[in-house]
Amino acid sequence: MYMPDVEARSGEERVPVTQRSGCCHKYHHAVELIGKRWTGAILLVLLDGPLRFSEVGQLVPDLSDRLLSERLKELEGEGIVAREDGLYTLTRKGRELEPVVHGLKFWAQRNCT
Repeated sequence: MYMPDVEARSGEERVPVTQRSGCCHKYHHAVELIGKRWTGAILLVLLDGPLRFSEVGQLVPDLSDRLLSERLKELEGEGIVAREDGLYTLTRKGRELEPVVHGLKFWAQRNCT
């Protein structure tokens, strides 16, 4: 049976539900968007600069062309990726995800098997 590591925090009190902030629809939308299969990997490879469709496919193993096309269209629709002259690049909005993507990558390297 898997038992996660639990860090005891001395003196920490449980905050009542009525005093907690809830999950807003914007946060939920962002998590659902970035959490879709392959989206994080696509964002990661685009952080190093513009790429052609086939180059993204080469850098993200096992990603089908159909799904890559679908994800890029979704990211374009959200204003996170732009396509110009056959190159896909992150927009300003997409670049703002850099600390999030790198933070998740750092966490994954430390905590995932």
